[in-house]
Amino acid sequence: MTHALLTRREGAVLVLSNNNTAARNALSFEFYTAVTDALHEAALDPSVGAIVLTGEGGHFCSGGDLRQLAKRRELSVAERRVRLEGLHDLIRAVRDCPKPVIAAVEGAAAGAGLSLAMACDMLVAAKDAKFTVAYVKVGLTPDGGATAFLAEFVSRQVLTELCLTGAPLSGEQMYALGAVNRLVASGDALSTAIALATDISQGPQHAMSRIKHLCRHAMRHSLEDQLELEAQSMVEAMGSEESREGIDAFLNKRSPNFSQLHQVKE
Repeated sequence: MTHALLTRREGAVLVLSNNNTAARNALSFEFYTAVTDALHEAALDPSVGAIVLTGEGGHFCSGGDLRQLAKRRELSVAERRVRLEGLHDLIRAVRDCPKPVIAAVEGAAAGAGLSLAMACDMLVAAKDAKFTVAYVKVGLTPDGGATAFLAEFVSRQVLTELCLTGAPLSGEQMYALGAVNRLVASGDALSTAIALATDISQGPQHAMSRIKHLCRHAMRHSLEDQLELEAQSMVEAMGSEESREGIDAFLNKRSPNFSQLHQVKE
């Protein structure tokens, strides 16, 4: 356990919370490694059905710690790259985690904080949350996949304006773009995200992992490539104990009990 990250369980939901409140939850190497490790552990834990990522003290994440970033001027380009990969490894860990990861955003999601929120599979945001590609304000350029994630929702021209101006988008604006799944009143993001995660956590874990993988590739694949990926997933799912339970439950007009299968190796 590290002070940079608070963890707790809400039933089958693992809650991971950024705990750098003095700096509006600015990122640190300690946080990168703690969350990455927690996601890897959750992937192997059948008792975890879904994950919620949030921040303490009313803010999701204000991005990189500028005091630390300023010190990187003294490092070589190669050394700077090594430090940056801590963030990118975290983004990859969110992407590759087989369990659904839901961001609960209050307050600021700025710079790499925006990247981290949008890396998640689903996003719950307060109406007055502020999403900002803030890098240009301090002479930096986006990282953590910010441009890739935003490009899924806005045109190149709008993306360029957001990155060149650093203008904030509210939770309401992000919801209108389709980047937010649930828009809630200030203070309700975490409870809503936990409720959503709890509902999802009851589902078939192997099937959900395959679905997450399909959804991650859908926008970038050609139809033929996506048909192939769907075919691979479907033929695997057809032979699973999860599909046996799900189909039997449907035919016998009962609710499926996937939780009994989560500790069974298929």
